[in-house]
Amino acid sequence: MLVKKPVRSRSRLRDFLAIDERESVVKFAQTPLGKVALFACVLFLLLLPPVAKRLEPPLWVLLFAAMAAAHAYFPRFRAVILLVATWSVAFFGLPAYTYRDLALVTLMIGSACSLYYVKRHKTSLYARRPVVTLLCTLALLTAFAILLPDGTARDMTWSFVMIFNGYIWFLSYAITDQRSRHPSPGIVQMGVLRPFWVNSSNPIGKGAVFLKRHLATNSRDLAITQLKGLKLLIWMDVLIALALSIHWLCVGQLHIPTQHQAVAAFVNHQPYPVLVNWVAITIDTVLFTLHLAVFGHNIVGLARLAGYRLPRNMCRPLESRTLAEFWNRYNFYFKEVMVDFFYVPTFLKVFRNHPRVRMFFATFMAAGVGNLIFHFIRDIPDIHTMGLWKTIESYASYTFYCVMLSVGIGISQLRQHAGIQPPTTRLGRLRAFFIIWTFIVILQDFDVMMRDFTFSQNFAFNAGLFGLR
Repeated sequence: MLVKKPVRSRSRLRDFLAIDERESVVKFAQTPLGKVALFACVLFLLLLPPVAKRLEPPLWVLLFAAMAAAHAYFPRFRAVILLVATWSVAFFGLPAYTYRDLALVTLMIGSACSLYYVKRHKTSLYARRPVVTLLCTLALLTAFAILLPDGTARDMTWSFVMIFNGYIWFLSYAITDQRSRHPSPGIVQMGVLRPFWVNSSNPIGKGAVFLKRHLATNSRDLAITQLKGLKLLIWMDVLIALALSIHWLCVGQLHIPTQHQAVAAFVNHQPYPVLVNWVAITIDTVLFTLHLAVFGHNIVGLARLAGYRLPRNMCRPLESRTLAEFWNRYNFYFKEVMVDFFYVPTFLKVFRNHPRVRMFFATFMAAGVGNLIFHFIRDIPDIHTMGLWKTIESYASYTFYCVMLSVGIGISQLRQHAGIQPPTTRLGRLRAFFIIWTFIVILQDFDVMMRDFTFSQNFAFNAGLFGLR
């Protein structure tokens, strides 16, 4: 006699939320009324008061959602909609730089010319090494801006640098895609050059080839993709509520200091007890992780509304059993940039007769060197206000963070390469969870506090966590 196993509450919850797997809901989402209802639900989720405070202003949210819906529901005009939406957001969303419009027009024309050149000269250095040539160009422009005397030429150069630095990785993907077997038309490449749903220098969605591979091809696929986006936005709101609750309870009610307050008290020779410091940095790590998850879910949710079934930027990092797996789950698209432009080129070129050294060094170039370059480029505008050397000095803590992270991930990969399997038992998973997140919590101070305190202060604070003074 067969005995039915009890249904787990987690399975029941998953079944309840699996709206994209219910055929009746999928069919309804393909009707005009269903499309209107889905769009209204997305707006509701994005315009909730706690959400609106953390994302874009309400008008921008409405415009983003409308552009995404137009892109999804008018397939014949997708390329034009994408191009107009992307560059309209670029023009109207720019910071108030001097000569910003001229700089953006220059970037737009220069990018179009670059893609045309690469399409005609696929074996050129620029086509084969887009990251190297673009980084060298940015470095020369920055040096030129520093050396120029005050005046119009200097202001114009700085304006271009401040805009160009946000397009480096998008343009790198566009150039790489032009060398593929079936490159997208130029209008599409220009349309995804920092597409309208992305509000950072991290290419969430990568390039045109990746986006095309994940684009819904029929009305049913589109409905399922949009429902998945709706689910992701619901989860985003849950995470926002969770972050607000944690902050209210820990900081507002229990008066636990923030990580910044804990380090500041230590620097001022009035440290909190060691246990309080551990609690403070753990809570800040949790809140930072929730913030990153919300940031990624918002972008991917809008992309799914537009018809692109993109993978999540963060997917269940708590389930990671190794540090290498954690890095893949924690910030997926940033990891992809590091792998595509630093790990793979290094892995294909060096230490071919030494596989372990080859893997470790390629990981160091990605999680270490590439990581540092990516964030330094993001902060290049600080050179204009802080000066070159102060900006470099402010990266001492983050340099240490990159080195330690890359070494940790490299060791994790070498263990897997040696045949050491991730734990499968509950006790083994719990031990892996503790080791991974303790490592992340300790390193977090050298990441989020890198500008607020010097490297020696951050290092001394972390040493104090273990009773070392």
